Amino acid sequence: MISYGKQTIDKEDLLAVTNSLQGDWLTQGPQTEIFEDNLKRYFGAKNCSVVSNGTAALHLSGLALGWKSGDIILTSPLSFVATANCVLYAGASVDFVDINMSTYQIDIESLESKLRTLKSHGKKVKALIAVDYAGNPCEWIKLRELADNYEFQLVNDNCHAMGAQYHHEKKYAVKYADIVTHSYHPVKNITTGEGGSVLTNSDSLHQKICDLRSHGITKDGSRLSHSEEPWYYEMQELGFNYRITDMQCALGSSQLKKLDSFIKKRNDIASYYDNCLLDSDLIQKPQIAKKSVCAYHLYPLLIDFKNLGIQKHDFFKNFYNKGINFQVHYIPIHLQPFYKKKFNYKSGDFPNSEEFYSKQISLPIYPSLKDSELQYVVEELNKFLSE
Repeated sequence: MISYGKQTIDKEDLLAVTNSLQGDWLTQGPQTEIFEDNLKRYFGAKNCSVVSNGTAALHLSGLALGWKSGDIILTSPLSFVATANCVLYAGASVDFVDINMSTYQIDIESLESKLRTLKSHGKKVKALIAVDYAGNPCEWIKLRELADNYEFQLVNDNCHAMGAQYHHEKKYAVKYADIVTHSYHPVKNITTGEGGSVLTNSDSLHQKICDLRSHGITKDGSRLSHSEEPWYYEMQELGFNYRITDMQCALGSSQLKKLDSFIKKRNDIASYYDNCLLDSDLIQKPQIAKKSVCAYHLYPLLIDFKNLGIQKHDFFKNFYNKGINFQVHYIPIHLQPFYKKKFNYKSGDFPNSEEFYSKQISLPIYPSLKDSELQYVVEELNKFLSE
């Protein structure tokens, strides 16, 4: 079965994990710090905290930024539910801004309109979580300007875009956002199995996250009420067990060495789709800004199923029977039963995201995808579109 995404693991990765297992530490050891240092260098961040998964990274970010009851946090409906759930974990309220149908990112005009409307009603936005959907960077220069003008915090949910470039910069994320979060789930551009990280140039935010990821405990003598005993530690606030293991970090460091080659391969696959899929009014291929390089965590293809005269679920079943397992990213968050019930969202509230969902499929795109598999996917799609 050809899936939409898959990890790429080689002998170097296996050796890195094996060496870690043969060492003295399985968790909270040297590989954790090594991985954090490698991430800081690659992504240009002053600070990095690796954690157990991408959801933990988002959760800790909201807590470190001080989100609380009464705060309004904006984000895109076009993301995995964790992007919005982290707001509720912190006790704040989440609201959405619709996407632009050309870029699939948060629509800047809609965002400005919402900010003006909320301000006119005496409401202030605390933060915006912008998602670099599919690996295509948002309009970060404009988002930073709006964050400064309206005085809100800016978070980059960068889980799709590791290795992307914005205005020819690979280290763009921490340049514009106060906090950047990663996920290293197997289908992401690099993997630690499960895992994630928080990158920031703020020392105070970094310290808060480091404390919260390990039960709120510190052993830092300068912060303890007393420190005569060598075993002494203090739990200074309520934290969590969001630590990651050393063998996962060893895998992460090995994977990070290959990220540039992974991104090149993903772009090669995307170019093949761009050039070889039929040009048709019935489909829309991704559009990438000239100054950006997409990391292509996903290749989102929009298909006009209505005019093709086929139901989307029948399309999926047809291709599954051919050995191709497409996926959909994502069901708009505001249409999830929990969010509809809690916030009274309904169909039609964010029409672009809903139209996108009705048309979107994620094509197979990962470094170990064979040329023969790629050609087969395109041949079958073109055959379907031309029938």
